[in-house]
Amino acid sequence: MLNVLIIGSVWPEPASSGAGLRMMQYMQLFRQQGWTVTFASTAAASEYMADLDVFAVRSVTVAVNDSAFDVFIAELQPDMVLFDRFTMEEQFGWRVETVCPQALRVLETIDLHCLRHARHLRVKRDACVVQDVADADLFNDIALREIASIYRCDVSVLISDYEMQLLEEVFSIPPALIHLCPFMFDSKCPSCPDFEPRQHFMSIGNFRHAPNWDAVLWLKQTIWPLIRSQLAQAELHIYGSYAPPKAMGLHHPSTGFHVRGRAEDVDSVMQQARVCLAPLRFGAGIKTKLADAMRNGTPSITTSVGAEGMFSDGHSWGGTITDDANVFADAAVALYQQHETWRQAQGHGFDILSDKFDMRRNGDVLIQRLRHVFDHLERHRVDNFYGAMLRHHQHRSTEFMSRWIEVKNKLQG
Repeated sequence: MLNVLIIGSVWPEPASSGAGLRMMQYMQLFRQQGWTVTFASTAAASEYMADLDVFAVRSVTVAVNDSAFDVFIAELQPDMVLFDRFTMEEQFGWRVETVCPQALRVLETIDLHCLRHARHLRVKRDACVVQDVADADLFNDIALREIASIYRCDVSVLISDYEMQLLEEVFSIPPALIHLCPFMFDSKCPSCPDFEPRQHFMSIGNFRHAPNWDAVLWLKQTIWPLIRSQLAQAELHIYGSYAPPKAMGLHHPSTGFHVRGRAEDVDSVMQQARVCLAPLRFGAGIKTKLADAMRNGTPSITTSVGAEGMFSDGHSWGGTITDDANVFADAAVALYQQHETWRQAQGHGFDILSDKFDMRRNGDVLIQRLRHVFDHLERHRVDNFYGAMLRHHQHRSTEFMSRWIEVKNKLQG
C-alpha cells in the first residue's frame, strides 16, 4: 500500500474544469488500490471545491516559500508525490527531493501549457483555428520551464496522444519518462434521451480558460448568426463557471443567444440539448466538454483542435469536425434536423468513449506503470542524466531564491 501526496495549484472542482475532474479521477483510482491519499494545495478554499473527506482523502493547506512544508512532508513520508502541473513541481519538487529523495515524483501535465500558449499567440496574430505551430512559437519561455519539469520528474502523465508524439518527436523526450493516460470514465449515461425529447444547442466551458472565452466570442460574432439564419427558433445555451460581467453581457434572448453561467449539473444540461457546439480555435489536451457530450449521448460539432487526441482508430467522430465557420454552421443545422444522422453520430461518440476513455483499462495500465517505475526507481533515475542535471541546477536557483524569499518575508513580517 502506497502513501500518496498530491500537490495541487487549486482545490479540485470537478464540475468546473477538466483539471478538477482529472484530479478526482486520480484520487478515486489511488483509493481503489487501497493507497492512502493526501491532497495539499496552496489555494484558498473555494465554494465549489469537492468534499475530499467523502473519498477518505486528507486535505492540507500548504504555502510556497515556506520551510513548514519540509516539516509536513518529513512527517508524512510519502512514497509518491504527484504535482498537478509543472508550476507546482517548480515550487515543491526540490523540497520533495531534499526531504524524501526516494519518493516517486509524478507530473500530471493536464495539457501542454507551452503548446496552448503557442497556439494562442498565433490566434492573436492570424485569427484562425490553430493546430500546427512553428517551432519558433513552440519553443517559448513556458516550454523551457515545462520541458525541464518533465525531465526532473520520474514519470509525466499525458492525456493526449498528440502531445505524447509532440514530446517525443519535437522535444526528444525519452519514452521512459512519459505515459499516456486519457480520461478515465466508468461508463456512458445509462439512459440517455433520444433525439425527440432534446432541443436547442449548448456550449460549455470554464470562462477563466482563454480558449473557452475565444470560442464564445466566435459563436456570438460569426457562427451563431449563420445557424440562426437557417433555424429562426433555435436557441443556444452557454454554460460555464466563473462567468465575468463581459460574458453575461453577451446574453441576448431575442436572438436565441443565452448565457446561463454555471451549470449545477453538467450531465443534465448535456442531456437536454440536441447538439453540443465547441468551436475551439486553440488549446491543448483533451476537451472535457466533448468527452462529457459523448458520455451523455450528445453529438457535437467541433474543430480539429477540439477533437485532438480523442480519435480512436477505426471510429468516426460523433458529429462533425471542421475549422470553417460556414461549414460548422451548416453541419450544426443538418445534425439538429436529421434524426438518423444524429443517432449515428451519438453511436460514434459511444464507440470512442468505450475505446478511448475506459476507466478500468486506462487506470490499470497507469497503475502498472507507476508500480514498475517505483520498483526500479534507482535504475530509472540513473538512466535520466538530463533530469539529474536539471535538478542539480534547480537546487542552485529555485531553491535559493525560495529560501531568500522566505527570509525576506520573515524580516518584513
